[in-house]
Amino acid sequence: MLKGKKVGFIGGGKMGSVLAGGIVSHQLVPASHVIVADVVQERLDELAQAYGIAGTKDIKRVAREAGILILAVKPQNMGEVLAELAPVVGKSHLVVSIAAGIPIKFIEERLKKGVRVIRVMPNTPALIGEGMAALAKSATATETDLAQARQIFDAVGLTVVVKEDLMNAVTGLSGSGPAYGFIIIEALSDAGVHMGLNRDIALKLAAQTLLGAAKLCLKGDKHPGELKDMVTSPAGTTIAGIKALEEGKIRATLMAAVEAATLRAKELGGN
Repeated sequence: MLKGKKVGFIGGGKMGSVLAGGIVSHQLVPASHVIVADVVQERLDELAQAYGIAGTKDIKRVAREAGILILAVKPQNMGEVLAELAPVVGKSHLVVSIAAGIPIKFIEERLKKGVRVIRVMPNTPALIGEGMAALAKSATATETDLAQARQIFDAVGLTVVVKEDLMNAVTGLSGSGPAYGFIIIEALSDAGVHMGLNRDIALKLAAQTLLGAAKLCLKGDKHPGELKDMVTSPAGTTIAGIKALEEGKIRATLMAAVEAATLRAKELGGN
């Protein structure tokens, strides 16, 4: 899908660097077809050394050279970046934004009419190639545009396609979700220590157990409830633990966390 395309990144921070490296590492395009703009020279030097990717501090140069532009800048800087890009970005460009809370309409209103836009909500596990990203396309973007964007994010994890009005829910679930997972892992580790395990062993047991459970959900064909039942024998240890979790309202608490994060994302995005 990306053969012959040039991909430009506006922003070479953690997520921008991971995506640029993922594209090259998975040979979606050669390093010579990737260019990154960032104000921090050290980031550009690191990308050049690690992947052979060209760097610049001139974002207009990136737009002139690349047909696919990935906006990997902070939401509060998006207006300023779009104002600078507006004279050189048009219908020939596919603009992919990973700025949390920035709607497609915000980008369309600041660039030339007809620009094709894909909005993406990735998450931090992309840093180790285990990310989860949801994509929504503008009315002007084509299915080919969407497929090209998915290929980029598939290089660092998994992707799904949603309608844009569900992006806040995505933010509340998978965008904020790693933090919920870290809290659960930390709590399980604390419990292991409380029961006599040393910290290193308890942490490894907790993290790998959740990793394995997640992989069973993704790679198997069974519902999570069915997988839970496979572990739960009559009057056994697991059902005793599940009873304690239910008494602590774990399901309601996690659902409330996703709801609260979704509503906050809606507030921050002004929609």
